Amino acid sequence: MGMARAHKPSNGVSTRWVSIFCTASFFLGILVVNRLLVVRHPHTKGNEESSKKQQSASFHPMIDCVEKEASVEAGNILSQVSQTHDIIKTLDRTISSLEMQLAAARAAKAETDEALDGRISGVELLKDRPKVFFVMGIITAFSSRKRRDSIRETWLPKKDELKKLEFDKGIIIRFVIGHSTSAGGVLDHAVDAEESQHKDFLRLNHIEGYHELSSKTQTYFSTAVAKWDADFYIKVDDDVHINLGMLGSTLAQHRSKPRVYIGCMKSGPVLSQKGVKYHEPEYWKFGEEGNKYFRHATGQIYAISKDLATYISVNRHILHLYANEDVSLGSWFIGLDVQHIDERSLCCGTPLDCEWKAHAGNPCAASFDWSCSGVCKSVERMPEVHKRCGEGEGAIWHTGF
Repeated sequence: MGMARAHKPSNGVSTRWVSIFCTASFFLGILVVNRLLVVRHPHTKGNEESSKKQQSASFHPMIDCVEKEASVEAGNILSQVSQTHDIIKTLDRTISSLEMQLAAARAAKAETDEALDGRISGVELLKDRPKVFFVMGIITAFSSRKRRDSIRETWLPKKDELKKLEFDKGIIIRFVIGHSTSAGGVLDHAVDAEESQHKDFLRLNHIEGYHELSSKTQTYFSTAVAKWDADFYIKVDDDVHINLGMLGSTLAQHRSKPRVYIGCMKSGPVLSQKGVKYHEPEYWKFGEEGNKYFRHATGQIYAISKDLATYISVNRHILHLYANEDVSLGSWFIGLDVQHIDERSLCCGTPLDCEWKAHAGNPCAASFDWSCSGVCKSVERMPEVHKRCGEGEGAIWHTGF
């Protein structure tokens, strides 16, 4: 035990010898490196520069490593920042969607509380909605029975096929109408009888009238959103020819976009003269006389995505109604982050225009005459337009979305 203690150096001696050894090794290393550099490169300027580089590499290996590590770390940080930004954007979209659903649920609850004594909540109503591809509302009037029949005889699938279209393709199509000023009168009974025969109406809590089209459009979207959970909601007039397969293919291209407004975009003049068709009583809001409206889709047909239809439903009580329905809809999206899509296949002319395009393998999604704001004399001409411009009877069933 005593011998073991005799050979054990003190801490001070051990530290001193280690220090001496490290210092000697450091200077010996410098001496050897310098000697090697002098022997290999004795005289030239270029060799002196090479020597300096080698010396720098010998003296600063740790600095290079630190710089490389710092560069890698900076790259990792930038990558993480980018990923975090993407995650935040995704969360923002999700939160926005949830807020819209909550607002829609509240609106649905407010509408149904009185009728259902509050037994079913708005959230439950939204959960119960069928998930579908698109809802098409064909805006019609009490006096338009012959127009509806001309559509049923051409491009609209009939009773059983209409049901099959809903289950197989997720496509809902309904004639949209409200009620008369004297609810339960002769006009309402006539529509009730027509509905029992064809099962293709969507009845609105709305009083029919030519000057109530903006209000009717607003009510249609609100009602459709409460009834179906669709990717798109479409409004079309009852004197327009539709190729359903082409329309579905067109909409499918925009399915991943959250807020889209699809139609034939235009910017017509603001008409201030009283007594003319499409007169705008609030013309002064659009600037000086002779100005044009903002861009908006023409009223014959247009489609909006779910978020926009929900927005209309939630805010319908404070959305302003202009004289013209298509202008009203366009105004509701001003100031929102909405993508306007000018889709020209939705505004083809009747033969020969749509016929030429069909022969070229590019059938139109919708056809009408600009001069008539629909197919001129649609009751008589709809079968002809369908025959010459239609995509084929089975197109909708063989088209994938």
